[in-house]
Amino acid sequence: MSPMLEWGARPEGARVAVLAVHGRGGDPGSMREVASRFGDAPVRFFAPEAPGNAWYPGGFLQPLEDNQPALENSLRTVGQCLDELAGAGFGPERVVLWGFSQGACLISHYALAVAPRRYAGLIVFTGGFIGPDVIADPVDEPLTGVPVVLRSISEDPWVPRHRVEETAASLRAAGAEVDLRIDPGSEHIITDEACEAATRLLTS
Repeated sequence: MSPMLEWGARPEGARVAVLAVHGRGGDPGSMREVASRFGDAPVRFFAPEAPGNAWYPGGFLQPLEDNQPALENSLRTVGQCLDELAGAGFGPERVVLWGFSQGACLISHYALAVAPRRYAGLIVFTGGFIGPDVIADPVDEPLTGVPVVLRSISEDPWVPRHRVEETAASLRAAGAEVDLRIDPGSEHIITDEACEAATRLLTS
C-alpha cells in the first residue's frame, strides 16, 4: 500500500482522524479539495489512492464476483489503512470513514458487511453498499450510536436513489444514527449543504 496523503490538524491535536476515500477517476487530492469546503474542524485527514484511480472495475450494483479480485483488495486496503491509523493512536472509535461515489460505496460496504463496529462516524456522499442484494440486518447493533451523514442526488447518473435509501435502512438496522438527505437534480456532485452536514458531524 502506498503512503496516504495527510493534511489538517496536527495528529497530536486532532480529535478524530478522517479516512477519505476518493471516487472512480479521483485521487487523494480531489478529496483534499472537497475537504477545503468543510470549514475548520479539529481533525486530521488521511487519503489512500486506488491503483489506476479506481477501487474496482465495474458498477457497484453488479454481482460481487464481477468486481473481484479488485474489490476484495480494496476492502483489504481500507482495513490496512485503519490498522495504520490505530498504530498512530486513532482506533476505530476515533475514525470517521468518508467517501464520495465509488469511495462512498467502498466505505459503506466495509462498515456494514466487512467490519461493522463503532466508528466515530460515516460520511457517505453519493454511494451505497455494493452488490445486487440487500445486506442482511445484523443480529445485534454493532453501529449503535454511530453518526452517519448520507447525501445524494435524486437522479444521479451512477447511484440510484433506491440503493441510497436501502443503505440508510441497513445502517439504521445496525444501530447507526442516520442523517439522510437526497436533493433533486441529475448531476454527480457534492452540494454545499452536504459539506455543511459533514462539518457538523466532524465538529460535534
